[in-house]
Amino acid sequence: MQNLELPQPLQFEWDSGNQNKNLRKHGVTNDEAEEVFINLNLIWADIKHSGIEQRFNILGKSNNGKLIFSCYTLRDNKIRIISSRPASRKERNAYEKTL
Repeated sequence: MQNLELPQPLQFEWDSGNQNKNLRKHGVTNDEAEEVFINLNLIWADIKHSGIEQRFNILGKSNNGKLIFSCYTLRDNKIRIISSRPASRKERNAYEKTL
């Protein structure tokens, strides 16, 4: 895993069709998904899913301590979160070993 730079200042853009999907499917609010970007995190390129645009993965904690895995892309220097969910056991172990 490598740590990649995030655009500054952090700005988020949500697709209207995705705005409540993470809460419905995974119990992760948009605020929690965004908080991961300002707290201690790991970021790496998602080569497998990068097609037309480059995608990235981020693993980090929300302000309430929930460890979250998200996939996102950058558009016009804004972070566009594609999906967010609670981290799996394997991801939790990797996070704890790395940080």
